[in-house]
Amino acid sequence: SSTKISRIQIDLLVNALANDMARVGTLQYMRSVGMAQMRWLGVEEGHHSLSHDPDDNKDSYAKLLKINQWFAGEFAYLAKRLSETPELTGDGSMLDNTLIVWTNELGKGNSHTLDNIPCVMIGGEKTFGYKMGRSVKLDKQPHNRLLLSLAHSFGHSGLKTFGKADLCEGGALSLV
Repeated sequence: SSTKISRIQIDLLVNALANDMARVGTLQYMRSVGMAQMRWLGVEEGHHSLSHDPDDNKDSYAKLLKINQWFAGEFAYLAKRLSETPELTGDGSMLDNTLIVWTNELGKGNSHTLDNIPCVMIGGEKTFGYKMGRSVKLDKQPHNRLLLSLAHSFGHSGLKTFGKADLCEGGALSLV
């Protein structure tokens, strides 16, 4: 099943990090314009098509909610696996020293807006200085500014832009 494959990929990623074979990892489940069908969730329509349906289409909304809940479960599984894995240095768990980020390239699929792009971050509070366990609303801030903040927290404070320079106006976001 797709869940089994996802869990194997996550376990492989955690093992690569734990064995210092990798310092950065990416999980991407589909291309943004792909027509992935999540039949194991009872969703026959393609994800991309569903994301373009109007907000008042309750059937599409319910299916997208089911898909996003599945993604949230996989994200939680990754965080759990990292929290269960001791750091090689003996200083806490891998989650204590890792920042995992779940995001999307758009705020809403049906309007292709770049406003209010959702982003969830877990872990690394001590290492990276971000206060976790809260919700922050960054009204209409380009995600480039968030990515610039992440780069700064990883020690690349000399960077002035990330991606398109005009989307970094105002500099890195302050999230501490």
